[in-house]
Amino acid sequence: MIYKSIAERLRLRLNSSDYNIGSPLPGEKALALEFGVARMTIRKAVDLLVGWGLVVRRHGSGTFVARKDVHHETTNLTGLVEVLRRQGKEVQSQVLQFEVMPAPPAIASQLRIHINERIYFSRRVRYVEGKPLMLEDSYMPVKLFRSLSLGHLEGSKFDYIEKECGITISGNYESLTPVLADKQVASLLNVAEQTPLLRITSLSYSDSGEFLNYSVMFRNTSEYQVDYHLRRIHTDTLLTHPPEQYGQKLWGDNT
Repeated sequence: MIYKSIAERLRLRLNSSDYNIGSPLPGEKALALEFGVARMTIRKAVDLLVGWGLVVRRHGSGTFVARKDVHHETTNLTGLVEVLRRQGKEVQSQVLQFEVMPAPPAIASQLRIHINERIYFSRRVRYVEGKPLMLEDSYMPVKLFRSLSLGHLEGSKFDYIEKECGITISGNYESLTPVLADKQVASLLNVAEQTPLLRITSLSYSDSGEFLNYSVMFRNTSEYQVDYHLRRIHTDTLLTHPPEQYGQKLWGDNT
Protein backbone atom coordinates (compact mmCIF):
# COMPACT_ATOMS: atom_id res chain seq x y z
CA MET A 1 0.00 0.00 0.00
CA ILE A 2 1.24 3.48 -0.87
CA TYR A 3 1.06 4.86 2.67
CA LYS A 4 3.44 2.10 3.85
CA SER A 5 5.91 3.05 1.12
CA ILE A 6 5.70 6.70 2.14
CA ALA A 7 6.21 5.75 5.78
CA GLU A 8 9.39 3.84 4.86
CA ARG A 9 10.70 6.80 2.89
CA LEU A 10 9.95 9.15 5.77
CA ARG A 11 11.65 6.75 8.18
CA LEU A 12 14.84 6.92 6.09
CA ARG A 13 14.60 10.68 6.04
CA LEU A 14 14.21 10.88 9.81
CA ASN A 15 17.30 8.71 10.26
CA SER A 16 19.37 11.06 8.10
CA SER A 17 21.52 13.91 9.38
CA ASP A 18 18.84 16.38 8.25
CA TYR A 19 16.80 15.60 11.36
CA ASN A 20 17.67 15.65 15.04
CA ILE A 21 15.68 14.34 17.96
CA GLY A 22 12.93 16.91 18.46
CA SER A 23 12.97 18.19 14.87
CA PRO A 24 9.51 18.92 13.43
CA LEU A 25 8.15 17.06 10.41
CA PRO A 26 6.65 19.04 7.54
CA GLY A 27 2.88 19.42 7.83
CA GLU A 28 0.40 17.01 6.25
CA LYS A 29 -0.41 19.47 3.47
CA ALA A 30 3.24 19.92 2.49
CA LEU A 31 3.89 16.16 2.54
CA ALA A 32 0.75 15.49 0.52
CA LEU A 33 1.97 17.91 -2.17
CA GLU A 34 5.47 16.40 -2.11
CA PHE A 35 4.28 12.81 -2.56
CA GLY A 36 1.27 13.64 -4.73
CA VAL A 37 -1.25 11.90 -2.50
CA ALA A 38 -4.24 12.81 -0.33
CA ARG A 39 -3.70 14.14 3.19
CA MET A 40 -5.44 11.03 4.55
CA THR A 41 -2.69 8.89 2.99
CA ILE A 42 -0.04 11.03 4.70
CA ARG A 43 -1.93 10.74 7.98
CA LYS A 44 -1.87 6.94 7.73
CA ALA A 45 1.85 6.99 6.93
CA VAL A 46 2.57 9.19 9.96
CA ASP A 47 0.38 6.89 12.07
CA LEU A 48 2.84 4.11 11.23
CA LEU A 49 5.77 6.28 12.30
CA VAL A 50 3.95 6.99 15.56
CA GLY A 51 3.33 3.27 16.04
CA TRP A 52 7.03 2.57 15.47
CA GLY A 53 7.85 5.11 18.17
CA LEU A 54 9.83 7.33 15.79
CA VAL A 55 7.64 10.43 16.01
CA VAL A 56 5.15 11.96 18.41
CA ARG A 57 2.18 14.20 17.73
CA ARG A 58 1.78 17.27 19.93
CA HIS A 59 -1.67 18.78 19.85
CA GLY A 60 -1.60 22.23 18.34
CA SER A 61 2.15 22.06 17.60
CA GLY A 62 2.73 19.35 15.00
CA THR A 63 4.68 16.09 14.69
CA PHE A 64 8.22 15.74 15.99
CA VAL A 65 11.06 13.20 15.83
CA ALA A 66 11.07 11.13 19.03
CA ARG A 67 13.92 8.77 18.28
CA LYS A 68 15.92 7.16 15.49
CA ASP A 69 16.14 3.46 14.77
CA VAL A 70 19.50 3.49 12.98
CA HIS A 71 22.13 3.93 15.66
CA HIS A 72 25.28 3.38 13.61
CA GLU A 73 24.89 5.45 10.46
CA THR A 74 27.94 5.61 8.22
CA THR A 75 29.68 8.92 7.80
CA ASN A 76 31.82 7.57 4.98
CA LEU A 77 30.21 5.36 2.34
CA THR A 78 32.89 4.38 -0.14
CA GLY A 79 32.57 2.01 -3.08
CA LEU A 80 34.78 -0.95 -3.87
CA VAL A 81 36.26 0.59 -7.00
CA GLU A 82 37.06 3.83 -5.18
CA VAL A 83 38.72 2.03 -2.26
CA LEU A 84 40.89 -0.32 -4.28
CA ARG A 85 41.89 2.20 -6.92
CA ARG A 86 43.14 4.48 -4.13
CA GLN A 87 45.32 1.55 -3.11
CA GLY A 88 46.70 1.37 -6.65
CA LYS A 89 44.93 -1.90 -7.47
CA GLU A 90 43.37 -2.78 -10.80
CA VAL A 91 39.64 -3.52 -10.61
CA GLN A 92 37.64 -5.11 -13.45
CA SER A 93 34.04 -6.26 -13.77
CA GLN A 94 32.87 -9.06 -16.04
CA VAL A 95 29.14 -8.80 -16.71
CA LEU A 96 27.71 -12.30 -17.14
CA GLN A 97 24.06 -11.32 -17.50
CA PHE A 98 22.15 -8.05 -18.05
CA GLU A 99 18.44 -7.86 -18.79
CA VAL A 100 15.15 -6.14 -18.03
CA MET A 101 12.64 -8.29 -16.15
CA PRO A 102 9.44 -7.95 -14.09
CA ALA A 103 10.15 -7.60 -10.38
CA PRO A 104 9.29 -10.79 -8.45
CA PRO A 105 7.56 -10.28 -5.10
CA ALA A 106 10.68 -10.64 -2.94
CA ILE A 107 12.66 -8.08 -4.96
CA ALA A 108 9.71 -5.69 -5.28
CA SER A 109 9.39 -5.76 -1.50
CA GLN A 110 13.06 -4.84 -1.04
CA LEU A 111 12.93 -1.96 -3.54
CA ARG A 112 9.44 -0.85 -2.36
CA ILE A 113 8.01 -1.02 -5.87
CA HIS A 114 5.04 -2.83 -7.39
CA ILE A 115 5.27 -6.54 -8.20
CA ASN A 116 6.09 -7.01 -11.91
CA GLU A 117 7.35 -3.43 -12.22
CA ARG A 118 10.29 -3.36 -14.64
CA ILE A 119 13.74 -3.78 -13.11
CA TYR A 120 17.25 -4.38 -14.37
CA PHE A 121 18.85 -7.64 -13.36
CA SER A 122 22.61 -7.98 -13.69
CA ARG A 123 25.12 -10.60 -12.65
CA ARG A 124 28.79 -9.75 -12.64
CA VAL A 125 32.07 -10.98 -11.23
CA ARG A 126 34.43 -8.38 -9.75
CA TYR A 127 38.16 -9.00 -10.26
CA VAL A 128 41.03 -7.40 -8.35
CA GLU A 129 44.51 -7.81 -9.80
CA GLY A 130 43.07 -10.52 -12.05
CA LYS A 131 41.64 -12.58 -9.16
CA PRO A 132 37.86 -13.06 -8.79
CA LEU A 133 36.84 -11.29 -5.59
CA MET A 134 33.06 -11.23 -5.65
CA LEU A 135 29.95 -12.45 -7.47
CA GLU A 136 27.10 -9.94 -7.47
CA ASP A 137 23.43 -10.21 -8.49
CA SER A 138 21.93 -6.73 -8.67
CA TYR A 139 18.39 -5.34 -9.09
CA MET A 140 17.64 -1.70 -10.00
CA PRO A 141 14.34 0.01 -10.91
CA VAL A 142 14.16 0.90 -14.60
CA LYS A 143 12.12 4.03 -13.83
CA LEU A 144 15.10 5.56 -12.01
CA PHE A 145 17.87 4.47 -14.39
CA ARG A 146 16.57 4.44 -17.95
CA SER A 147 20.04 4.89 -19.45
CA LEU A 148 21.79 2.07 -17.56
CA SER A 149 24.02 0.14 -19.95
CA LEU A 150 26.50 -2.72 -20.06
CA GLY A 151 29.31 -0.17 -20.04
CA HIS A 152 28.13 1.32 -16.76
CA LEU A 153 28.09 -2.11 -15.11
CA GLU A 154 31.63 -2.76 -16.30
CA GLY A 155 32.65 0.34 -14.34
CA SER A 156 31.26 1.79 -11.12
CA LYS A 157 27.52 1.91 -10.39
CA PHE A 158 28.21 4.58 -7.76
CA ASP A 159 29.70 6.83 -10.45
CA TYR A 160 26.78 6.20 -12.80
CA ILE A 161 24.13 6.88 -10.13
CA GLU A 162 25.71 10.00 -8.69
CA LYS A 163 27.63 11.59 -11.56
CA GLU A 164 25.48 10.71 -14.56
CA CYS A 165 22.02 10.43 -12.99
CA GLY A 166 22.56 13.17 -10.41
CA ILE A 167 21.16 11.05 -7.56
CA THR A 168 22.83 11.33 -4.16
CA ILE A 169 23.38 7.99 -2.45
CA SER A 170 22.53 8.70 1.17
CA GLY A 171 23.19 5.32 2.77
CA ASN A 172 23.23 1.58 2.59
CA TYR A 173 21.77 -1.29 4.61
CA GLU A 174 23.83 -4.47 4.66
CA SER A 175 23.38 -7.94 6.09
CA LEU A 176 26.33 -10.34 6.28
CA THR A 177 26.05 -14.12 6.55
CA PRO A 178 28.78 -16.81 6.35
CA VAL A 179 28.00 -19.48 3.75
CA LEU A 180 29.72 -22.31 1.90
CA ALA A 181 30.23 -22.07 -1.85
CA ASP A 182 27.89 -24.22 -3.93
CA LYS A 183 28.97 -25.64 -7.29
CA GLN A 184 27.91 -22.64 -9.39
CA VAL A 185 29.34 -19.95 -7.14
CA ALA A 186 32.55 -21.93 -6.63
CA SER A 187 33.02 -22.19 -10.38
CA LEU A 188 32.51 -18.45 -10.96
CA LEU A 189 34.85 -17.44 -8.12
CA ASN A 190 37.39 -20.12 -8.99
CA VAL A 191 37.36 -21.69 -5.54
CA ALA A 192 36.66 -25.21 -4.31
CA GLU A 193 33.11 -26.22 -3.41
CA GLN A 194 32.30 -25.70 0.27
CA THR A 195 34.82 -22.87 0.52
CA PRO A 196 33.72 -20.39 3.23
CA LEU A 197 32.35 -17.20 1.66
CA LEU A 198 30.61 -14.10 2.93
CA ARG A 199 27.08 -13.58 1.61
CA ILE A 200 26.13 -9.91 1.65
CA THR A 201 22.72 -8.42 0.93
CA SER A 202 22.86 -4.71 0.25
CA LEU A 203 20.11 -2.10 -0.15
CA SER A 204 21.10 1.43 -1.17
CA TYR A 205 18.85 4.47 -0.85
CA SER A 206 18.96 8.10 -1.95
CA ASP A 207 18.72 11.26 0.11
CA SER A 208 15.08 11.55 -1.01
CA GLY A 209 14.30 8.10 0.41
CA GLU A 210 14.08 6.16 -2.86
CA PHE A 211 15.56 2.66 -2.93
CA LEU A 212 18.12 2.52 -5.70
CA ASN A 213 19.73 -0.90 -5.77
CA TYR A 214 19.35 -4.28 -4.10
CA SER A 215 22.25 -6.69 -4.42
CA VAL A 216 23.11 -10.18 -3.25
CA MET A 217 26.86 -10.76 -3.22
CA PHE A 218 29.24 -13.60 -2.48
CA ARG A 219 32.71 -12.46 -1.45
CA ASN A 220 35.89 -14.49 -1.35
CA THR A 221 36.99 -13.55 2.15
CA SER A 222 40.51 -14.91 1.71
CA GLU A 223 41.26 -12.23 -0.89
CA TYR A 224 39.80 -9.05 0.60
CA GLN A 225 39.24 -7.57 4.04
CA VAL A 226 36.97 -4.73 5.14
CA ASP A 227 37.74 -2.95 8.40
CA TYR A 228 35.02 -1.36 10.54
CA HIS A 229 35.57 1.47 12.99
CA LEU A 230 32.52 2.22 15.15
CA ARG A 231 32.59 4.64 18.05
CA ARG A 232 30.52 3.93 21.13
CA ILE A 233 27.78 6.49 21.81
CA HIS A 234 26.79 7.02 25.43
CA THR A 235 23.12 7.50 26.16
CA ASP A 236 23.57 10.99 27.61
CA THR A 237 25.26 12.08 24.38
CA LEU A 238 22.32 10.87 22.28
CA LEU A 239 20.12 13.49 23.88
CA THR A 240 22.09 16.35 22.33
CA HIS A 241 23.80 14.86 19.28
CA PRO A 242 22.25 12.80 16.49
CA PRO A 243 23.64 9.27 15.99
CA GLU A 244 24.73 10.08 12.43
CA GLN A 245 27.64 12.13 13.75
CA TYR A 246 29.35 9.01 15.04
CA GLY A 247 30.92 5.95 13.54
CA GLN A 248 32.74 5.23 10.33
CA LYS A 249 32.62 2.25 8.06
CA LEU A 250 34.40 1.38 4.91
CA TRP A 251 31.90 -0.17 2.53
CA GLY A 252 33.57 -2.23 -0.15
CA ASP A 253 30.69 -3.46 -2.32
CA ASN A 254 27.72 -2.54 -4.43
CA THR A 255 29.45 -0.15 -6.83
